[in-house]
This record gives sequence, C-alpha cells and structure tokens, in this order.
Amino acid sequence: MEERIIEVRNQKLYITYNNAFEGKPFIIFLHDSLGCTQLWRDLPTKISEITTCNVLVYDRLGYGKSGPMLTYERPVNYMELEADLLNDLLTELNIKNAILFGHSDGGTIALITAAKYPEKIQAVICEAGHIFVEDATLKGVYDAWEAYKTTNLAERLAKYHGDKVEMLFRAWTETWTREYFRSWNIEYLLKDIQCPLLFIQGDADEYGTLEQVEKTVSQVSGLAEKYIIPGIGHTPHKDVPELVLSKVSEFIEKM
Repeated sequence: MEERIIEVRNQKLYITYNNAFEGKPFIIFLHDSLGCTQLWRDLPTKISEITTCNVLVYDRLGYGKSGPMLTYERPVNYMELEADLLNDLLTELNIKNAILFGHSDGGTIALITAAKYPEKIQAVICEAGHIFVEDATLKGVYDAWEAYKTTNLAERLAKYHGDKVEMLFRAWTETWTREYFRSWNIEYLLKDIQCPLLFIQGDADEYGTLEQVEKTVSQVSGLAEKYIIPGIGHTPHKDVPELVLSKVSEFIEKM
C-alpha cells in the first residue's frame, strides 16, 4: 500500500491506496467517529487480494494523520458535507468506479454519497451505519464519554490521532447529544440509492437497533441485502473479521 498526503479544498488528507488492478473498481474505506486508516488494520489489503479490486483508505479531516479540524462544533448536516468532500477526493484521484465500505459514521457517509453522486458509486457496504438518532445511539455516546473521563481511552486514541483527540472526541459526543441533532434523519435520501447495498450489523450493537437496517434496505431503490451477526456489537469487522471478509468478498464478486 502506498501512502501520501493529498490536498482537497485546501485541506490535507492522509490516504493509503493500492492501484495494482487496472480497470478494476476502487473499494473506499470510510472509518467511524473515533477511527482512522490504521484501525482498519489488514482488512483492506485482504479484501483487495481476494476480490482483485484496488483500495483507498483515508483519514477524514481531524483524524489520524490528516490535518486538524478547525472547530469541534459541527452543523447538523456534517455527514452530508463529508460526502461532498469524498466526492471531491474521488474527482481529484480520477476514481469513477467506487465501492464504498463505511463503518458507523462512515457507513452513513457512504449512503449519503451513493445517493448524491450515483454516477461514481458502484456499490455500498454499510456496517453499523445510522440513518436517524435512537435512544440506543445516545446511550452509547454517553457511555463512551464516561469511559473517556474514567479510563485510559484518551491515551489509547492518542496513539492514532495525536494531539487531535480532544477535538475529535468533543466533535462526536457534543454533536450527537445536542438537542438540535435529535431530529437528524437521512431517510429522505435513501430512495436515490440505486446501486447494490449490503448492510452489516451485529444484533447486539450498542449504538443502534436493527431498525436502522430494516428501514434502510426497505427504502433504497437498488438491490439490497442485510447480514445480521448474532451476539456481535458495533464493530463486526474487528470482532469477527473472517465472517465480514467472507461476506463482503462474496458480495463484491457477484456484482
């Protein structure tokens, strides 16, 4: 995997990529609200090898090795703005055949991008994404905030995000728990998703119920399937990587 910093809209984004398979799609990996390129570990490489697809993994602004956020205060449509930035990144790299694999916030950004820029997106793999706010989501955020205050979570995150940890953690927790964000909902966009969709979720996800899955797969316009994993929480790709690797590879290969 090659790595470099790329400038998009005067913002510096860290990317790693493999462009070894001429004419094949790029699988774009979109991390969660505390994640980064490194935390995908070897999953992108393994999926690339099995599917013979190229891969691109990047750190969103404020995460990992990308530039810092300008402020922790986010607008209610911040994930739509992330989708717009992703579209600009794809344009900059001349990628017109993307398969999006997003986890949590990244899954939501993948759905929004497929709805807004269908001409560039061939398929979406949404893992534990959100399309509206639930009580379970808020409880998960509050529990994470408590862990941040009482455990070494900040220190562990600093291994990946350096001195950006405080800003990104506030951006996530304070946005999701603000009153104005309670009404956030992207269901109105789902009908515009025409490409194949795979929605992966653990049935013990601490940040959302299976209603997120059911309402998504029932409202998109393209072919959609769900993969519910018993007893697994919010990060299936970390907890049962072989199951996720197998299912995602199968989904891509039959496209």
